[in-house]
Amino acid sequence: MTTAARLTLYARVWCHLCDDMRAALEPLLAEFGAQVEVVDVDSDPSLEARYNELVPVLLCDGIELCHYHLDESRVRGALAARTAAAS
Repeated sequence: MTTAARLTLYARVWCHLCDDMRAALEPLLAEFGAQVEVVDVDSDPSLEARYNELVPVLLCDGIELCHYHLDESRVRGALAARTAAAS
């Protein structure tokens, strides 16, 4: 049994770029059966210090895939590689 890819999106509640990335990510989540955990960087001082001006930041398995805007080809490649490795 394979587990769905788990992405982490570091974001802010009031960030329109974060909302845009989340919306752009939806079709890829559906296509690959992946899930995303949205983490508010303002809820943790260490996250705020690390990602402050980079949000939104998208990671897969701890590897940064993109920030500011969704890099669809990079995310698609990471999800496809993860799916192939799980097969």
